[in-house]
Amino acid sequence: MSKVAILQSNYIPWKGYFDLIDQVDVFVIYDEVQYTKNDWRNRNLINTSSGLQWLTIPVRQESLNQKIFETKIFTNNWHKKHASSLITNYSKAPYFKTYKEEVLNLYENQSNLISEVNVSFIKGICKLLDIKTEIIDSRELNLEGDKNIRLLEACKKLNATTYISGPAAKSYLDIELFKKENIEVDWMDYSSYKEYKQLFEPFHHGVTILDLIFNMGSESKNYLK
Repeated sequence: MSKVAILQSNYIPWKGYFDLIDQVDVFVIYDEVQYTKNDWRNRNLINTSSGLQWLTIPVRQESLNQKIFETKIFTNNWHKKHASSLITNYSKAPYFKTYKEEVLNLYENQSNLISEVNVSFIKGICKLLDIKTEIIDSRELNLEGDKNIRLLEACKKLNATTYISGPAAKSYLDIELFKKENIEVDWMDYSSYKEYKQLFEPFHHGVTILDLIFNMGSESKNYLK
């Protein structure tokens, strides 16, 4: 039995993203699709004393057909600003000192492509959480066809018996295609996560996983499902 999930890369994603990775055998980074502005590709939220704050990597969108993996970062000092923001807002978190070096090291020597930056952080954070799921690039699979066919072909090439999808795909996913290939479709449930002790109130679920790691340390994985 092999479980597969396929998703675009996000920058320092929230806990639900890593929960999905943890539930499958192979996680496919699907960045050969259109880059979307004002999404999670190049930004995420941290919790601060003055409320939620965006950490945004400035990128250049040169055409509407631009793919995520083609999207370039247009400033060189973003990583210094983001590292500084994490230090400023999480230095008093119980486990910040424990993970400070490993997390801040991820900001060094980064690519100028947003996809490569995201994958670097995703893999680094999986290591912190002891998530051992295999992570691959969809371009390794040479996918063709429309949206549904590409997802199905990825599952077939990876010998998947179960495809786990985010709930947003319910609006377009052709489940019958998967049934014909004896691939079960399961839907990820992002509700009912346990709250944990954050530095600042009120509590927010939808912040970067780094918030959970800095506040809960080795217990972080217990707050995934």
